[in-house]
Amino acid sequence: MRRWVLPVLGLFVAPAIHAAEGMWTLDNLPRAALKQRYGFEPDAAWVDKVMKSSVRLAGGCSGSFVSKDGLVLTNHHCVVDCVAQLSSKDKDYVQDGFLAKTRADEKACPEIELNRLERISDVTERVNKATEGKTGRKFSEAQKAEKSTIEAECVGADKATTRCDVVELYHGGLYHLYRYHRFQDVRLVFAPEVSVAFFGGDPDNFNFPRYNLDMGLLRAYENGKPAAVKDYFPVNAKGAQEGELTMITGHPGSTQRQLTVAQLERLRDVDLIPRLLLASELRGMLTQFSALGAEQARIARTDLFSIENGLKARKGQLQALLDPAVFSFKRRQEDELRAAVAADPAKQAKYGKAWDEIAAAQAVYRDVETRYKMIEIGRGFYSRHFEIARHLVRGAEERAKPNEKRLREYSEAALPSLTQELFSSAPIYPEYEKVTLAWSLTKLREWLGADDPFVRVVLGKESPEAVARQLVEGTQLADVELRKKLWEGGAAAVARSKDPFIELARAIDGDARDLRRRYENEVEAVEKKNAGLIAAALFEQKGTSVYPDATFTLRLSYGEVKGWTEKGQPVAPFTDFAGAFRRHTGYDPFALPQSWLARERKLNPQQRFNFVTTNDIIGGNSGSPIVNRKAEVVGLVFDGNIQSLGGAFWFDERVNRAVGVHAGAVVEALRKVYDAGALADELTAR
Repeated sequence: MRRWVLPVLGLFVAPAIHAAEGMWTLDNLPRAALKQRYGFEPDAAWVDKVMKSSVRLAGGCSGSFVSKDGLVLTNHHCVVDCVAQLSSKDKDYVQDGFLAKTRADEKACPEIELNRLERISDVTERVNKATEGKTGRKFSEAQKAEKSTIEAECVGADKATTRCDVVELYHGGLYHLYRYHRFQDVRLVFAPEVSVAFFGGDPDNFNFPRYNLDMGLLRAYENGKPAAVKDYFPVNAKGAQEGELTMITGHPGSTQRQLTVAQLERLRDVDLIPRLLLASELRGMLTQFSALGAEQARIARTDLFSIENGLKARKGQLQALLDPAVFSFKRRQEDELRAAVAADPAKQAKYGKAWDEIAAAQAVYRDVETRYKMIEIGRGFYSRHFEIARHLVRGAEERAKPNEKRLREYSEAALPSLTQELFSSAPIYPEYEKVTLAWSLTKLREWLGADDPFVRVVLGKESPEAVARQLVEGTQLADVELRKKLWEGGAAAVARSKDPFIELARAIDGDARDLRRRYENEVEAVEKKNAGLIAAALFEQKGTSVYPDATFTLRLSYGEVKGWTEKGQPVAPFTDFAGAFRRHTGYDPFALPQSWLARERKLNPQQRFNFVTTNDIIGGNSGSPIVNRKAEVVGLVFDGNIQSLGGAFWFDERVNRAVGVHAGAVVEALRKVYDAGALADELTAR
């Protein structure tokens, strides 16, 4: 594989032959590179153990089994929604932390689903046969129908414990079927106080040095008992040494390293910039709501964290795409492949128009994107009640159709995850709903225009604030039992409902579906079909020595513990407990919790706290185990440095770093700060 390295600050450099680049699927590991660079040759048994020890949090994070009794290690920020949902005005587990002293004290998380990958199979030929000769709407419908059919066959009658996803790799160059074991009874075991889990707050986010105990422990249950798992990663408290091989097994969410130049230009101009503007306003609104009092701050806290984290990440991506050297690099890559295609008349006839077709689809996207995002994606309806109402309305209609004709999120294979979310016992706060919905309705009116017919349907002659108040005060959808009755009653029950949110969802569903169809048929289908052609051209040239873009599926990246040079100054790869206490000021976000201050003398000041590696990661890798060649956990990914934010588009081993919690810090904190020796023993048991 020919790997390119691009510096963050703009100068193009030669390819880095030994760069530890790539998020590799487990059925296509870079074995030669691992052997050449580190003398490591993973055998089939090692790969199988790694696959079955790794888990995916279906909501967007990674984790790993770390004991035979289903104990799962992940990040605090991956479990904080559960922690917040279990909290109340009288007991704030986010602020105070949570520890189940016995297994009977472990609390069920309302919405967390864990997936353990069991098998990967190639279904490319089957999907391609279904779409052969088709374009536009027919291509989109045929592809979705075949995916739903394959997934339903894979799941069979075992919906409760099996999940199957057809995954597009290389943007449609390959289609693989991922079969997972599904765990939906997931319970919270431990979460530290947010002040140490996110020590340094937004100022330190995506930076290094760091001093965070960004960890959480869950336990998977089956049939009311802790899940018995054969494969798991024991924790090695010694961690990894500088220069030592580290591998990260996790589920990176999405990268755009294989997009065309036209797609990257659209991503920069049409997606990132408006998204940053909207998120900035949302942050201001949530900050203002939080200032109303302690309870309001508690209610908004997890949403505000998510918005601030996303803002910083997308800002880094935008800065990368504003660098002229990035597009110089991408154009060079694209021109090289297009020239190779043009040099062969047969290839030119087969692949030559693909880039132009994708470019034409971007023009369509620019026409439809604002309405699509506001109406179908739902950015104009920031409300948990609205999400519930839309699922009830659409679910009633979609479940009446044959499985292969449904919207993908209502396919038989997808329903267990959807219903877990729909019937969640997580609290819904009416006053918060009024504020967020009113704000988003003002954005709907602002972005579409006060005279827009759709806006008139939603608002009539009322203000956004009045409409939000009427909807929230009139709804009963916070009642989980009512939701179940409507879901189980199907189309007739939903049609009889006079709930104002359901009436709203019904009133706008035709417009929303029209927008979705146009996007899927005129943009998405064109991109997928032609991206598959480009991938085929690339395969003819390089084969699978090129890794696919991230797709929130299990990947392995390799690297080593290593610092870097920042503005001429070396950045050491490790921090320690002593540094955290030196950084403590007593004021948020640099205030360690009282539990740590009280135990300072018991802690080893030289205990390594956080560290960095050269592993290639992206969002979704949060909670991934950092393992050594013995398949032992030596650390826990929780972040990347600021330079890694451009990792959506390229990898630069000189400065891109993954940031993790040291395994020794996890064990020492459990033993000496939280008196959780039994958990520490379970983590480190072989």
